[in-house]
Amino acid sequence: MKTILSHQTVDIPENVDITLQGCAVIVKSLRGTLWRDLNHVNIELSLLGKKKKLPVDKWWGNRKGLATVRTVCSQVQNMTKGVTRGFCCKVRSVCAHCPSTSLFRRIVLVEIRNFLGEKYTHRIRMRSGVACSVSQAQKDELILGGNDIALVSNLAALIQQATWLKTRISEKFWMVSLFLKEEPFSGLMNKILVVLL
Repeated sequence: MKTILSHQTVDIPENVDITLQGCAVIVKSLRGTLWRDLNHVNIELSLLGKKKKLPVDKWWGNRKGLATVRTVCSQVQNMTKGVTRGFCCKVRSVCAHCPSTSLFRRIVLVEIRNFLGEKYTHRIRMRSGVACSVSQAQKDELILGGNDIALVSNLAALIQQATWLKTRISEKFWMVSLFLKEEPFSGLMNKILVVLL
């Protein structure tokens, strides 16, 4: 069964400028500019009230189509948070009963050396728009930051997957990997306990 009209509205903060070019959304603020193309989604976008409200409409949508309305609203809200406050994600290496993992940072690459005593150097290319720094407070911890939550989360996932153990070599190596220490949310970051192995 199809719903005639599904409607949600996104409130835009005062210091954020938003423009629409067809179904492309451009968000500008002090930290920079983010652009997202939404042509693949069959929705209506328009600006109301001096560009401070963005209504998202879906006509004659089935269950999957109605879910895209909330997805588009969440993407626009994440873009406004990114250009005002930014996103930060912390990745820390954890090892038990094995050689320590060394993290090195370059401008275009993140290199992980001496993982489980391997001679192979794991290299992960940096995403454009994501800054990487080594934490001074915690040993073997990388701090990833940027405006786009998708790029920050993607880089954190690539770093973790580069050192993922495919098989359990031995019982003593099962606690070795790079873990996502804190979620990529801006402002107050929620500390979580991640058990991935």
